[in-house]
Amino acid sequence: MKAMILAAGLGTRLKPWTLHHPKALVPVGGIPMLERVIVNLKKQGFDYIVVNVHHFPDQIIDFLIQKEFGVRVVVSDERNRLLDTGGAILKASELLRLDEGPALIHNVDILSNADLVDLMRAHKDIGSDSTLLVSDRESSRKLIFDGKMRLTGWHNIHDDRYKPDGYVFQPGHIEYAFSGIHVVDEKVIDEMLRTECDSRFSIIDFLLSSLNNCKISGYLQKDLNLIDIGKPATLSQAQFLV
Repeated sequence: MKAMILAAGLGTRLKPWTLHHPKALVPVGGIPMLERVIVNLKKQGFDYIVVNVHHFPDQIIDFLIQKEFGVRVVVSDERNRLLDTGGAILKASELLRLDEGPALIHNVDILSNADLVDLMRAHKDIGSDSTLLVSDRESSRKLIFDGKMRLTGWHNIHDDRYKPDGYVFQPGHIEYAFSGIHVVDEKVIDEMLRTECDSRFSIIDFLLSSLNNCKISGYLQKDLNLIDIGKPATLSQAQFLV
């Protein structure tokens, strides 16, 4: 199975560490978060992993060269321009070889008990072009799904703002928190190439756009435990949990 780890972010919330190091190498319980994600992916059967880099890219590349994970790890280099989550996937599309089957996309700053094999299986069974792993947990931003778990919108709880513009919440729809983990198929790349005029764009904005013809679904893991270690407060908590 194939996966991509989104590891190129600037990590501005984790300063001063990220003034001199990439966010992906922030230690969690003494182990870089990137290593924790790779080891978990390997444990669940992923044997081909793409890692994108931008901020202090050479530090990540050197780290990957020095480590022996027992899986193939390749780099998608964004040092010339940070491409955001959607642009990163598009740039790495040839490395991901989506014509041979779907790939898992995993944020580098997410630690969880996600059953990734089950997610990949559900993606195939549902027949979606992209399947988003979600849970019923507290979050300041949530995705909105209809009764068939098809993505319909996005909600910022703090300012009660919705996407896409003009979205009106419908009876029977439900909000879930996104895990930062999802699956993409080849049609996602085809639609990105058809609809996106800039190489830098958000994957969530793309998935919410009425311009793309992708079938996008949510997959609810009821027992999902997740911690976002991309901010100081939760990173501190994670040090004691791992």
